[in-house]
Amino acid sequence: MNLRHAKIACFFAALIPPLLLGWRAIHGGLGANPIEVVTHSTGQWTIIFLLLTLSVTPLRRLARQYWLIGLRRMVGLFAFFYATLHFATYVWLDKFFDVHEIVKDIYKRPFITVGFAAFTLLVPLALSSTAWSIRKLGGKNWQRLHRLIYLSAILGVIHFIWLVKADKRQPCAYGFVLTVLLSYRVWMWFSTRKERQLAGPAPRPAGLGRI
Repeated sequence: MNLRHAKIACFFAALIPPLLLGWRAIHGGLGANPIEVVTHSTGQWTIIFLLLTLSVTPLRRLARQYWLIGLRRMVGLFAFFYATLHFATYVWLDKFFDVHEIVKDIYKRPFITVGFAAFTLLVPLALSSTAWSIRKLGGKNWQRLHRLIYLSAILGVIHFIWLVKADKRQPCAYGFVLTVLLSYRVWMWFSTRKERQLAGPAPRPAGLGRI
């Protein structure tokens, strides 16, 4: 598949949810509590795009569609985009930039605490998403930093589970998908480690002493 065309399709597809939300807002389709609808919608799309970001590597390996790795950065940035919309809706439309109320919420309401932590962890990932950042940090350090997405996704799902008071099927479904994606990574890590142990140490080049 042409990666350029795939990126264009991915970009416009990722913009459909806010466009639909805007259409509903213009035509009065957000119900009696539009702020709650916008907050929940942007929050759910944040989790969806986090899960999509984490799905790229397993799909690339299992389906042998290696071009998918070229979409991972864009999908991850859209996860941050939706997280920013979600956070901005809370800060602006819900709390009207009342810093005292926001701090009190973060301190006293656990689901707000974990949600704020999940968003905070995404900030350095978005800021370091450029090729310049990879060169500056070095490949291994950059990879270590971007493992924060695992913790952010876990906290995001917990935030959603704690938010919902009645029907928890949807947040639990997200939790199940996340568990599968993280379990796959743990399994791959153990498999790679076992293969390296069975292979033994790399042969030492002739003529070199121990350093």
